[in-house]
Amino acid sequence: MKTAFSPPWWALNPHIQTILPVLTKVTQPRTRRQRQEMPDGDFIDLDWQGTPLDGQAIMVIIHGLEGSASSHYARRMLNAAKEAGICAVVHHHRGCSGEPNRLTRSYHSGDIEDVAFTLEQLHQHYPNSPLYAVGYSLGGNVLAKYQGTYQDCSRLTRAVVVSAPLALGACAKRLEGGFSTVYQRYLIKQLQQKMQDKLDTPSMVASMPIAQEQLAQLNTFYLFDDQITAPLHGFKGAQDYYQRASGIGYLQHITVPTLIIHAKDDPFMTDDVIPTQEQLSEQVEYELHHRGGHVGFINGGSPWNPRYYIEQRVLDFFNISGDS
Repeated sequence: MKTAFSPPWWALNPHIQTILPVLTKVTQPRTRRQRQEMPDGDFIDLDWQGTPLDGQAIMVIIHGLEGSASSHYARRMLNAAKEAGICAVVHHHRGCSGEPNRLTRSYHSGDIEDVAFTLEQLHQHYPNSPLYAVGYSLGGNVLAKYQGTYQDCSRLTRAVVVSAPLALGACAKRLEGGFSTVYQRYLIKQLQQKMQDKLDTPSMVASMPIAQEQLAQLNTFYLFDDQITAPLHGFKGAQDYYQRASGIGYLQHITVPTLIIHAKDDPFMTDDVIPTQEQLSEQVEYELHHRGGHVGFINGGSPWNPRYYIEQRVLDFFNISGDS
């Protein structure tokens, strides 16, 4: 049965939907860390909730920009999976697990190779376990692109994409105006600090695309992506990166059941992220809500103890239970 979403009167504003979840305390589930050594000498950390057994379902959680297993949405999904009796694992993007990654390169919105590596490792270790994935924001764009790229070779049984910036250029422009600049400023400061740490590492300085004195000037996503993200990851510039990494063009190629959820009032987005019917394959279910903010979707409760839509909707779409 499909869960209905209807925001309460006190959470109609998109910024309340976006900010309140960040400020609301969510129990940190007990997790176990597994380090994956990558072929290029770097590493990726996985945080496990529960002990995986071959043949039982595993839910993979892919966090957003500068997120982690401690992000509010990841905590809630881990807790919901535990209550449902499902083993879940958070795939951390490089450098997001609390320890700097080893290479000058980092992660980006179109970086499907690392997720593909994690899913392949899970398949090899648990060949009889159905794999499900939910991706949030940047992680959602990565997941959408993975599904559209790998198609029938996807290791996933089903996937859910939440609040994904499927048109990266338009989203970057949106964050340069109005109250949305608050979100941009908050995230850019985190990205700048990570780049500062790399610039402070003698062995990395020579391979960094910018000098120390330039970093503070990169105060928008476009400038940061043009001067750092693009050259570090093999793109010609921000426009090339946005064009090649945006997930919207991959949706028509998806062959595995995938649910995409957006809110029309998302302060990170514009209508450019909303796909047309022609851009969707028959295996994509698209859900557009008038309200919900960015990775918010508060569905009830009180301002002090909100209830949320996404977790139950994800479980419903995966149609999984404790004995899966």
